[in-house]
Amino acid sequence: MEIFLVILGILLMILGILGSFLPIIPGPLTSWIGLLVLHYTKGAQLSSTFLIATLIIAVIIYVLDYIIPALGTKRFGGSKEGMIGTTLGLVVGLIAPIPFGIIIGPFIGALVGEMIHRNDINKATKAAFGSFLGFIASTFLKFIVAIIYFGLFIAKLSEHNSSWF
Repeated sequence: MEIFLVILGILLMILGILGSFLPIIPGPLTSWIGLLVLHYTKGAQLSSTFLIATLIIAVIIYVLDYIIPALGTKRFGGSKEGMIGTTLGLVVGLIAPIPFGIIIGPFIGALVGEMIHRNDINKATKAAFGSFLGFIASTFLKFIVAIIYFGLFIAKLSEHNSSWF
């Protein structure tokens, strides 16, 4: 059972890191669940304080994931259509076999969304840039937290002091 929980925890950690980029997976929260799974192994008990603190951080990042892109979009005069375009552009950029699709896709998606909202290329470009900057900032923040949680997972796993079987 120990090995199963550790493997499940590692898979959740990897999924959490991927969730930093994929809009349908809450990255840091998924990584936190990996820490929680590790807590239920016999040899790597985590303190309640540690689990509560990391959960609070994950929830804050989850909330900020919605606020930061909206602030970037609003700051540069963007619209809801630009935000939707950014998300759709990310998905297309991840799937499409183009170089730097994860970077190009959200910007082009935001630009298309803004052009649908208003037919002014200058304003649409400015708003798309704001939407893109908000998305990049939010993604970077989620990625950093997911990597830190993975590092904490490895550190706690290395302190494992029970039989694996």
